[in-house]
Amino acid sequence: MNLDGKKIILTGASSGIGKAVLAELKKYNTEIIVGDLDPEAVDTGKNCQAIACDVSQPKNIDRLFKEATKQMGQVDLFIANAGFAYFEKIHKADWKHIEKIYQVNFMAPVYAALKMKELNGDREHRTVVTASAMGKWALPGYALYSSTKAALDSFATAYRTELIDKKSVTLVYPIATKTEFFKVAADDTTPVAWPVQSPEHVARSIVKGIIKNKKSIFPSFLFRSMMALDRFIPIIRPLYLKIETYKLNKWANSRG
Repeated sequence: MNLDGKKIILTGASSGIGKAVLAELKKYNTEIIVGDLDPEAVDTGKNCQAIACDVSQPKNIDRLFKEATKQMGQVDLFIANAGFAYFEKIHKADWKHIEKIYQVNFMAPVYAALKMKELNGDREHRTVVTASAMGKWALPGYALYSSTKAALDSFATAYRTELIDKKSVTLVYPIATKTEFFKVAADDTTPVAWPVQSPEHVARSIVKGIIKNKKSIFPSFLFRSMMALDRFIPIIRPLYLKIETYKLNKWANSRG
């Protein structure tokens, strides 16, 4: 997809990966509407506007599309980046706790993808969703988060078979990123999963993947190598999970 002249909606761009993606998109001749819980924290500037949007509610996504089409005339690219995680040992059944993360991480991106198809029909368009490497390799402490990303992976795999343009839905699988993600997931003591990369690197990979019409974007060569090697040396993944389980238990014990 040639980004020049494209009309774009981006969610979750006040910090982290979304902020870095916004900076990359501004290098092209684009018009951007950002939907964010904190629009005042978004670096807008020329041809970019931010509006308040809680993507956990479909009416807010509808309003985001309505505002975008009103101002830009169409939406060529939707980047569903908004999301969050819990880092926890689950001790009780809490419906609202589960519902909230699924609304934001799974239901909102899927709804946006379907809205994009409804809006554009067979006209060229694309929905890009920030999934996670945890959608492929679930990690201890992130049971609910990993499950939302795995659900996105399954949805995209099946949904693409229904589409004429199989690459109109793109998923991104970042590894741990140097943002506030881990702090927000629990607290200042949350251990950071390994390996780690910068949000700027992830953003460059996303934009390059969009331009090259990739249906899957893996910003980490190391993670791709780990997945490939695990097919031939199946001890890699269990060892990796064992290390991350140790970090979870150490964190939990430090909290009493």
